[in-house]
Amino acid sequence: MNALRPATALCNARVLTPDGFVEGLAVLMQDGLIVDLVAVEALPADAIRRDLQGAALVPGFIDAQVNGGGGVLFNNATTVDAIRTIAEAHRRFGTTGLLPTLISDDAEVMARAVEATRAAIEAKVPGVLGIHLEGPYIAPARKGTHNATKFRVPDDGEVAMATSLDNGVTLLTLAPEQVPADTIRAMVDRGAIVVAGHTAATYEQIRAGIDAGVSGFTHLYNAMSPLLGREPGAVGAALEDEGSWCGVIVDGVHVHPASLRVALAAKPRGKVFLVTDAMPMVGSDDPAFDLYGETITAVDGVVRNAAGSLAGSALDMASAVRNTVRLLGLPLDEAARMASTYPAEFLGLGDTHGRIAPGWRADLVALDADLRVIGTWIGGE
Repeated sequence: MNALRPATALCNARVLTPDGFVEGLAVLMQDGLIVDLVAVEALPADAIRRDLQGAALVPGFIDAQVNGGGGVLFNNATTVDAIRTIAEAHRRFGTTGLLPTLISDDAEVMARAVEATRAAIEAKVPGVLGIHLEGPYIAPARKGTHNATKFRVPDDGEVAMATSLDNGVTLLTLAPEQVPADTIRAMVDRGAIVVAGHTAATYEQIRAGIDAGVSGFTHLYNAMSPLLGREPGAVGAALEDEGSWCGVIVDGVHVHPASLRVALAAKPRGKVFLVTDAMPMVGSDDPAFDLYGETITAVDGVVRNAAGSLAGSALDMASAVRNTVRLLGLPLDEAARMASTYPAEFLGLGDTHGRIAPGWRADLVALDADLRVIGTWIGGE
């Protein structure tokens, strides 16, 4: 132990360990890591103790799809300060790791977003794990609120730019039917995680994308070809494929709870994880923001554009966890894993993030009896 800086001990909590909730353990943190899980009476005498008064202590939430927060939309402000504002807004709701998400835009904006993310990670902005580029390599027929004038097929130079982040995770959402298989392979070879979304693909086209390296699906059910009896579409391919990952928006609006329960029943445990698809109103009192020159507004918590299409969400991750418990009937331990352990594994960070265990990062969230956030630690701070 570092004698110059005493460890911090989180005490009197129900701790979500890899084996489930355990009472009577203290979580000892030092130098950004979880040092040990020990009985309170075994704590070092100089440990700084914090009494959590019976709260549930779970791994910090990881959100792979965050368009904005704190009144800021990433597309409109591709800067380190904007990323910091977004991350701070979501931290209030238990998110200790996120990917700032850029929806379809020009190559110049994408390049600025990648560079801002690189700089934010270098500056150690708390919680920034990488970048999610959602589009512009997607299908006009399933564009949602994306601007179809931005859509294109990337050339070699743009592939290199889109996958150039060298100090964090790169997640790319594309429509497999719009991008050649060789280009998908090149993205994966350059270290990107490639997922299908905003796609009108047939089942066969999705299978070809999976063969080329597509490993998951962005906001399952939304903006993709549905499952029909004679045409399984993207949804059918996602539910059938045991190896792929599926992000889901559990807000009671984007997907019916019954459809989400079907996905949970079909997929192997751990392959479905929570995302928010959050827009700037999360952590802000302003219900409106500008996207592509159009005003987008949240009414009764539902975010739509002028045409009535869903335009992201006003969901935060703590609410997504509560909804998973209350709408889907899952126990808190599994809902918490869907917000932490499983997205960490999806992003290739499962050896460092998403668990409360010795050696893992001290990214933690304390929840009260109503599953409201009462404390958040990123690297133990």
